[in-house]
Amino acid sequence: MERLPGITADLCDALGDRALVLALDWRDYGALRRFSGPAVTVATRDDNSLVRAQLEQPGEGRVLVVDNGGGRRCAMVGGNLAALAARNGWAGVVVFGVVRDSVEMASQAVGIKALGTCPRPPLKRGEGTLNAEVNINGVTIRPGDHVVADEDGVVVVTA
Repeated sequence: MERLPGITADLCDALGDRALVLALDWRDYGALRRFSGPAVTVATRDDNSLVRAQLEQPGEGRVLVVDNGGGRRCAMVGGNLAALAARNGWAGVVVFGVVRDSVEMASQAVGIKALGTCPRPPLKRGEGTLNAEVNINGVTIRPGDHVVADEDGVVVVTA
């Protein structure tokens, strides 16, 4: 079997400190383990209304970064939103929080990284901020920054 190069590792080697590593224990949930694209950001707490609204739009190869503060109280993305992301051309979703319907998500042609799972659904109050500057584990991510993810982790390169 041919060994695939580590995309994020090679990026870190090439860019040094300009490659910002989201150093967390990410888990893969979508069918794609490797994905990249310009960031669209959502900052929220336990409400996924803006997440759904974004995934209903054409993704055009972008990556939705959802900052739920690392919260594990409820899932921010589930099987239905994963299918929506795949159908609408999103490259991936990075959730600083948890997801649900992991078996359903595994069959969707989209990359999904999250910290874990929780079966509880999120709130739907329309709360949160779209295209906010978010900070995940000390790394600031702005809309348009480039997100690269693979089996080794998640790297951000500023726009």
